[in-house]
Amino acid sequence: MNWKGYYNIMWTHIKRTILAGVFTIVPLVLTIYILTFLFRFLDGVSAPILRIIGFHIPGLGLLLTILAVYALGLIVRNVIGRRLISWGEKILLTIPIVNTIYKTIKQFISAFSGTADGKNFQKVIFLQYPRKGVWTLAFVTGESVDANSVEYYHVFVPTTPNPTSGFFIMIPKRETMLTEMTVEEGIKMVISGGLIAPPENELHNFPK
Repeated sequence: MNWKGYYNIMWTHIKRTILAGVFTIVPLVLTIYILTFLFRFLDGVSAPILRIIGFHIPGLGLLLTILAVYALGLIVRNVIGRRLISWGEKILLTIPIVNTIYKTIKQFISAFSGTADGKNFQKVIFLQYPRKGVWTLAFVTGESVDANSVEYYHVFVPTTPNPTSGFFIMIPKRETMLTEMTVEEGIKMVISGGLIAPPENELHNFPK
């Protein structure tokens, strides 16, 4: 073997080793970065209160923020708290632009969290998009029937890896395939780009 052969072997080894190191360290670095960002953000939420008190301990702002969110959760879960929140929301909904932004964000969070009083994502289905033979995961948001008694799914088709964007379609039920996946599993599949998915899909069950 000449020197070029040894060079190619060494270069391939070095390249693969570096890539292996990169693929190992990137998730770790991103995780640390995100956790650090969240810590600083939540720690800074209570900064005005801490300035009034006159001292600051790292992490105290984070603790106060968590306690404040917990207290808000307790308030929202009782009758008086719900009425106060409802009253505040009514004020927000009277403000142009603000009402649209607030309503959209709240509805979407409710849909993903399953707290939308029956208006959350109901089922996970597959439909053939963008062409026949290519399958796309989607979430059922509602159902309807046309004048000819054809049953339709109201469907939200999310984008990857950001499931908060996508588009809405109405499609006959017979052109879709209902899966046994939960909504949570479907969201994980979308966010991961298919990396987190059941080992065996159910597409073989679709009638030919």
